[in-house]
Amino acid sequence: MAKNSARIVAARAREILDSRGNPTVEAEILTTSSVGRASVPSGASKGKHEAVELRDGDATRFHGKGVTKAVSNINRIIGPRLKGLECGDQRRIDKTMIRLDGTPNKGKLGANAILALSMASARASANGDLVSLFARMRASKRYTLPVPMMNVINGGEHAGNELSIQEFLVEPVGAKSCGEAIRMGAEVYQSLKGILASRYGKGAINVGDEGGFAPPLGKTRDSLTSIADAIKDAGYGEKQIRLGIDAAASTFYNQTTDTYVVDRKSMTPSKLEDFYTSLSDEYGLLTIEDPFSEDSFDSFAAITGRLGRTTKIIGDDIYVTNVGRIRKGMRAKATNAVLIKLNQIGTVSETEDAIELAQRARWSVVVSHRSGDTEDPFIAHLATAFGADFIKTGAPARGERVAKYNELIRIEEELGSRASYAGRRF
Repeated sequence: MAKNSARIVAARAREILDSRGNPTVEAEILTTSSVGRASVPSGASKGKHEAVELRDGDATRFHGKGVTKAVSNINRIIGPRLKGLECGDQRRIDKTMIRLDGTPNKGKLGANAILALSMASARASANGDLVSLFARMRASKRYTLPVPMMNVINGGEHAGNELSIQEFLVEPVGAKSCGEAIRMGAEVYQSLKGILASRYGKGAINVGDEGGFAPPLGKTRDSLTSIADAIKDAGYGEKQIRLGIDAAASTFYNQTTDTYVVDRKSMTPSKLEDFYTSLSDEYGLLTIEDPFSEDSFDSFAAITGRLGRTTKIIGDDIYVTNVGRIRKGMRAKATNAVLIKLNQIGTVSETEDAIELAQRARWSVVVSHRSGDTEDPFIAHLATAFGADFIKTGAPARGERVAKYNELIRIEEELGSRASYAGRRF
């Protein structure tokens, strides 16, 4: 089926709230035959190389975090320039906005403004032809649904505890389908709730930004042991549900001394590599994300060379969904996997380029949410369209996280026998 040729009639935007109660941008694209709406997320631990999220800086509103400037840029500047373009021509729409901004990091008009319109145009195109968004992004006879990476214990920038490691993840690779994987992860989450409450008190089951529990722990192994026990309690084996971590190491890196503070201990890069290796040996980690600071290509390459045959070393802040930085990582053999976040780069087409580059290099692809998110399930369709290995969208709790899991269940039902599950790859 040809992509929708309807013309854009108008674009409009508004300021709404994200999952942390902070403002974000929601945009709508109106065409001659449809409407598409999208909202953008926001991260807490952001890479310094990310595209610019435009905030007002007016302390009298939302403590300076308002996005009325970005909204105004859509309503007054970008929207009028998109009028008349074919809604189905995603790349032309995105290039038009990139040229209009004219900066390398979308700092003039704001990546949050540009991305909201980019996502909305993709959805309007799908709506116009009455097809699912994933099918509009990439038409295929068969699709592979991703392995859920469920962040069941939050630390670092996502919680108020003393854990240095930001995320502790369960990854149900042994499921027969994505829907079954979601069920398995949810069962482990409920088992973990009981274990944490019994060991550390009711306060241990308060949740962090991404729906994972935020127990009063200070040691990495305490978290991993609790999760391993929950997997057993839920009736699963270690080969059915694997473990992973997102270190977000830039958040505990001291650039002056070139050291990292984990579990209240200062470590050199080589000592930190030994620490991750011991965790991988002990807990069978399938994934380690951002084990070093965002510009430490050599340290990334060292751990990938050491653990890469059995563990996915994922680059997030080091790449920020930027094709140029991903190519640099490939030359350095820095990782064997990449995290993909739409709002790090700011358009759908640039995000697709980053995914395709990684897949050509046979890297694993992880499509990800942000810690401040909305109920928009766009990334469930993105992960399905491109056959991502994993989707990282938080715990099976909080509406903005569950929205993505529920959308994957719907997609799998729609596809029926045309769907397979990425867990078999691992």
